[in-house]
Amino acid sequence: MDILGYITIAAQQRAADLFIIAGAPCSMRMDKTIRQLDDQKLLPNDTELLIKELYKLAGRDMDRFCRTWDDDFSFAVPGLARFRVNTYRQRGSLAAVIRVVSFTIPDWKQMHILPQIMELSKLTNGMVLVTGAADSGKSTTLACLIDEINKTRSCHIITLEDPIEYLHRDRMSIISQREMTIDTATFPTALRACLRQSPDVIQLGEMRDMETIRAAMTAAETGHLLLTTLHTRSAVSTIDRIIDTFPAEQQEQIRIQLCSVLHTVICQQLLPSKQGKLVPAFEIMHMNKAIASLIRDRKIHQIDNTIASGAAEGMISMDQYILNLYQAGEIDRDTAVRFARNQEQLARKLNA
Repeated sequence: MDILGYITIAAQQRAADLFIIAGAPCSMRMDKTIRQLDDQKLLPNDTELLIKELYKLAGRDMDRFCRTWDDDFSFAVPGLARFRVNTYRQRGSLAAVIRVVSFTIPDWKQMHILPQIMELSKLTNGMVLVTGAADSGKSTTLACLIDEINKTRSCHIITLEDPIEYLHRDRMSIISQREMTIDTATFPTALRACLRQSPDVIQLGEMRDMETIRAAMTAAETGHLLLTTLHTRSAVSTIDRIIDTFPAEQQEQIRIQLCSVLHTVICQQLLPSKQGKLVPAFEIMHMNKAIASLIRDRKIHQIDNTIASGAAEGMISMDQYILNLYQAGEIDRDTAVRFARNQEQLARKLNA
């Protein structure tokens, strides 16, 4: 089967990812389960041919890949879907993981995104962080927020992505979508240029390093709404990651700056439901005077207690959200305990 045949099956089956790796059959991920498309193991020659077909289908040359043996890009097949691709080498052979992305922006209600998260689309300044492990749905949450802004406000939205996943069409807003290496060089370069492009809302694909974090905080500080992601698993680890990225002599200033620009941290993960699907679980932290004081006083470890007691302000801890899912019959007991931050404490609550 050629590459178009494989990606067609993946799109029609609504798979999350397609795997092309020598030594194993072509496989796809569906609801966190890996399923083989057939019984035929791919040989190195097979994967090389498939990946060359992939580049041809995307209309992209292989120069960057041949220099670095890693490449990221996206492309669309009309009438089928969009695809986000990562190509790489493993054991001396070529390999690829292909993410299937729908042409349409998902409906936030069907994705079980909380209404209080969607309310963040009304913000006009500050920084909103969507965090979580890889494949936890961060890009989908961001896409839903951008789509909501696009449908309800007249503004200029600039997205900086690597690569572009969801395509947004202008509605009430004007949207500029820029892809790294194709439309601009790097995230920091794009962020600095972005401030001269009259943005109202900036979506930054990921805060990967100190230079990008600094540029992002500056953009949020100058009166823009900035939405971005981090690969962290909790609000506390998100704050720690940002501060620890900087040298010790700069961290005090970063604490003060972070308190002034950060509005909300949303941490999410996907849990297997009783229905065999994936359901999101969220932790939400809004910056308030108590949390700002804890950050400035280097008592970040106490933020969890503030989140747990902040329901009136729209905050919720991950374990409380998981407990709510269990009590609503969405997930079973084993899943609740396995995905909890404090497994022993949640197990005691379930036993009680």
